[in-house]
Amino acid sequence: MYGIKILGMGIYAPANIVDNNALSKIVDTNDEWISTRTGIRRRHVSDGEPTWYMGAEAARKALDSAGISASEVGLILDTSVTADFHTPSMACVIQGVLGADGAMAIDVNAACAGFVYAVDMAKRYLETDKELKYVLVIANETLSKITDYTDRSTCVLFGDGAAAAVITGEENALYASYIGADGTGAKYLCSRGIPVENPFMSGNFSFDDPMPQSDGHFLMQDGKEVYKFATKTLPKAAEKACEKAGIAVADIDIFVPHQANYRIIETAAKNLGIPMERFYLNLDEYGNTSSASIPIALTEAAQKGALKRGDKVCLVGFGAGLTYGAAVFEY
Repeated sequence: MYGIKILGMGIYAPANIVDNNALSKIVDTNDEWISTRTGIRRRHVSDGEPTWYMGAEAARKALDSAGISASEVGLILDTSVTADFHTPSMACVIQGVLGADGAMAIDVNAACAGFVYAVDMAKRYLETDKELKYVLVIANETLSKITDYTDRSTCVLFGDGAAAAVITGEENALYASYIGADGTGAKYLCSRGIPVENPFMSGNFSFDDPMPQSDGHFLMQDGKEVYKFATKTLPKAAEKACEKAGIAVADIDIFVPHQANYRIIETAAKNLGIPMERFYLNLDEYGNTSSASIPIALTEAAQKGALKRGDKVCLVGFGAGLTYGAAVFEY
């Protein structure tokens, strides 16, 4: 089977740290309420860093870690729900900043499962384009831009940050994925964009809108529905990816899940019959950083020695869309 090898990774997290006590000063909440329900104690929040900047900084670290130059990268995949521009793409902006002149540049919006989607896309490009040697996958999010800091049920969850990975292909290597979406649940987690408005509108057009109404662009979440989806889908995706890889779930050395909520991950671990010790968690420090959460955790696990070369890894995420995905490979 054709697989992947991660050559290098990097993280950028804003130095501006907001703990639960700081949030309690602007909204009716407290550290105990947040930490017991989510496992989150603090999060990094942009002090003005735009999404592209955080992604570029993480990418530089990943390139240094991999020991390659930006000019050697053939494809940049950037995953984000908080791009700084409608156009150009974050991938194009970062390509220019890094000087990755020969790289294709593509943005991917699969929300919190975005990194898994992009890793799988990287594998498929590498497998089918033999001239392509290195793919740079970047996940960068500034969720503070779309967080409603008057809503105590959502503002306690989200943080900002970025991570990147340099990926190459490898013959006869372990790899399998299970990726999909359920668009009927799109209404459960969303942030509206710019509405249609032009001087030629009659005001007479009407349509059935399946999405919730909002006065702005803030994230809206039906927590109960997202929880039900996540606790069912996370273990299913991991099981299916392992099945396709021809291994048992118990063979995985380390699971790196989307860092959304401790209770979701705990429930998924029980459903899989896997001890929590095999799930790498750092949501207490970062909160939910959407597509950046899995690569931030993956990078940190490697830096701290929790992830070693040769380990069987399962990345598994779920998010707005509703999207889901798992990828199994050897680190």
